[in-house]
Formats: sequence, C-alpha cells, structure tokens
Amino acid sequence: MTGAEQETRTESATADREIVISRVIDAPRELVFEAFTEVRHLSRWWGPEGFTTTTKSFEFRVGGVWDFVMHGPDGTDYSEWITWTRIVPPERIELLHGESPDDPNAFESVLTFAPNDAGTRIVMRTVFPTRQLRDEAAEKYHAIEAGQQTLANLAAYVTEGARKGAQG
Repeated sequence: MTGAEQETRTESATADREIVISRVIDAPRELVFEAFTEVRHLSRWWGPEGFTTTTKSFEFRVGGVWDFVMHGPDGTDYSEWITWTRIVPPERIELLHGESPDDPNAFESVLTFAPNDAGTRIVMRTVFPTRQLRDEAAEKYHAIEAGQQTLANLAAYVTEGARKGAQG
C-alpha cells in the first residue's frame, strides 16, 4: 500500500470524527508558521472573535506544552492545554488539545502549511475521539465557525506583519 493509499484509508476511517478548516493567507509560509512558534505571536491572534488568551506556560517543541486560559466575550474562562506531538518547520504541526493533560476528550489536530502562489494555504484537520464529541464541538461550541474566525485572526495578524516588514 502506498503512502497516499494509507492516508486516504486513514482519512476515511476518521471522516465522521473530524472537522477540517482551511484558508489561504496572503503571507509567506515561514511567517504563517512562525505565528505558532512564539507565545508573543499566539497571544495576539489565537481564538475566535472576542476571545483573549492568557498563557500560564509555553514551550514550542515536541513534547512541550502550552497551558493557557481563553477568556470568552461573556466573561467565561476556558482552561486549555496543548502538547506538541510533531513539528516539521515550516510545513506541519501536530498537537493534542484538551482541557488538561489527562482530558479523556482531548482531540488531535494536524496543521499543514503549503505555499500557495505568494501566500500560504493552511489546513487545520481536527480529529475527535468520537463522532459524538465532534458533533458536540460543532453544535454546542460552534467549532467550525470558531476555527474559521481563528484562522481569520491569524490571517489579519500575519498579513499586517508582512506589510510592516515590507515597509520597514
């Protein structure tokens, strides 16, 4: 079985448990990737519209952890925890995301960064442990809209940085 056949088989096996969001960003791939590597960047754009992020700890390396709180526009705080499971600069980041290290409902995300003309196509593929958890994330927490808003915030942040870099 070729790698592509294996990947297709894996994708079809998880299709009912996943959410896939993509966006083309008008900035170089290295810059888009870098926005994930340092907390000073992440804290400026991470999360959907109206959310802010407070970082407790951050270490961007395989096995490293980002422990943070997202503050919703209604004042609700959401404890979040990410561990980086694979990093291939500047093309791929794999992570496990939950409320804490022992969260049984933690989900896996794979982010890919591909050149797209002068910009970057980012694809965020999230696989939940069960279909029910995927459905709950989509319906109760509006995960698809929130993911689209998060990538829009990323796009605004890096394109502003790219413009400033071109001017500087």
